[in-house]
Amino acid sequence: MNEFEKVDIHTLLPQQEPFVMIDRLLHYDPVRTVTSLEVRADNIFVDNGHLSVAGINENIAQTCAARMGYISRLSGERVKIGVIGAITGFSVNRTPLTGEVLTTAIDVVQEVYQVTLVHATVMVGTEIIAETDLKIALQD
Repeated sequence: MNEFEKVDIHTLLPQQEPFVMIDRLLHYDPVRTVTSLEVRADNIFVDNGHLSVAGINENIAQTCAARMGYISRLSGERVKIGVIGAITGFSVNRTPLTGEVLTTAIDVVQEVYQVTLVHATVMVGTEIIAETDLKIALQD
């Protein structure tokens, strides 16, 4: 287990159960953050054995939130709330099945003041199932 996996994901997110859409933080550096989520049948975004598109979107958003939560933790500050200002280029190749594990990576494209632009990639194994770009504004 790496150092990130020891972090209780609930301490990084403003969301709490049953709305938590990531299980673990796998990696953080100033450019890339990676999380994982096992798709379980009791997930509120699962319907007919598939994680919905809304669930994929929320997984991406919470990966962004985990990044900010981890940065806040490192600096000793309280976790800031981010607001999605735009989602562009969102494409879904397929919705994941229960039992599959998503690996979601966000890469920072640009940060200007309190606004961060990221590119997100959601994978199951080596298969890309979704990609998008997000603009996130931080609240004080």
